[in-house]
Amino acid sequence: MSFYNNENTTNNHKTPVSAGVLIITYYWPPAGGPGVQRWLKFVKYFKEFGIEPTVYIPENPHYPLLDESLLNEVPKGITIIKHPIKEPYGFANLFLKKKTKQVSSGIITNKKQSILEKMMLWVRGNFFIPDARIGWVKPSVAFLEKYLSENNIETIITTGPPHSLHLIGMQLKEKTGVKWLADFRDPWTTIHYHKSLRLSKSSEKKHQDLETEVLNTADCIVVTSPNTKKEFKQLTKTPIEVITNGFEILEKVVRVPDTDFTLVHIGSLLSKRNPEVLWEILSELVSENNDFAKDLKIKLVGIVGEDIKKSVEEYGLTDNCEVVGYVSHQEAIQLQHNAQVLLLIEMDTPETKAIIPGKIFEYLAATRSIIALGPKGSDVASIINETQSGSYFLYTEKEKLKSKILLNYNDFKVGKLQINSKNISKYSRRELTKKMSELLVKISL
Repeated sequence: MSFYNNENTTNNHKTPVSAGVLIITYYWPPAGGPGVQRWLKFVKYFKEFGIEPTVYIPENPHYPLLDESLLNEVPKGITIIKHPIKEPYGFANLFLKKKTKQVSSGIITNKKQSILEKMMLWVRGNFFIPDARIGWVKPSVAFLEKYLSENNIETIITTGPPHSLHLIGMQLKEKTGVKWLADFRDPWTTIHYHKSLRLSKSSEKKHQDLETEVLNTADCIVVTSPNTKKEFKQLTKTPIEVITNGFEILEKVVRVPDTDFTLVHIGSLLSKRNPEVLWEILSELVSENNDFAKDLKIKLVGIVGEDIKKSVEEYGLTDNCEVVGYVSHQEAIQLQHNAQVLLLIEMDTPETKAIIPGKIFEYLAATRSIIALGPKGSDVASIINETQSGSYFLYTEKEKLKSKILLNYNDFKVGKLQINSKNISKYSRRELTKKMSELLVKISL
């Protein structure tokens, strides 16, 4: 275990600093991907609102994605505590390195699974409940129980997934009486990949029992979407607050508009997140309009599955598509600002209507037209409609989607492809941190 403190902190705000808050998180720089952003940004602004954060992270984590540039965003003066973690992914990597990386990211495909892959999922689902970081719970509780008693910590926060971290919070509350806020960045038993874990009936029940116990033990629950709040309200009377993810106001980003008609998607496109209706529409427009065919450029930024690449090829869009791959967060932000249209693709399943991808808020900040595709009743649709930042379509609305893309293209050709978003300021990271800080003060009273 180790401790370190980022020196030379400056705090120009005169807000009195409260007793400390301990944040227990698995994802922290240099981890890449969306999981790290939420609490990194809360920590960045906490002191402005009288919160003194300490961050507890694993010393030797298995991060599926790395983004070293995020280390520069860790605020100076923040106390960060590390403790070793034992994870099964190192052993699994010996057999299925690529698949292990996807599974550890929550990316599971049901297509063409080998016997070894099926076995790995069965072991993951039935022996590591609620997840593969369960081995960090017992040593963390023992270590943090002592740390809490020696430091002025009145409140702890756990953030999941991985949801095993909530078990750390639950046991610490039971042992020490500390106030506990459980933050759910995604649902637990209703997350889209949960059914793919090949759970036995007893394992499924254990997941459900642990979820209910966590929800009923915490002093407060925070979720990132209204649909998740509705779901959890059926399981607990514990107060539940919705605090979404958000965007950072970045003065250094200067928009350099793409000269092509670019449709840019940020994030992974794997498994069932294959928008074949979109490829079909674009293929038709390419065939029907020579100018459109010359101007169209699809940019896929992030991990892209072979099924996606195959679909793009089958619809004759290979020459119009650039698979950029994974880039740093800063590069992703720049690509968003330069885009003509931003794509947001979600699986067409009821389970994903509660998922609000963190990138949507950065899309809002980029002030580019958003085209989103997903299930009926999605919280994403509500945000897009509220902010007037683009259009949301169901997978069955082919003609409406085609008309919108063509309308965007025609506006692009005459230099008028722009939007006037409204009500987006409440999604800034600073405003969301203010809301979280007020909640922490409330539960500590």
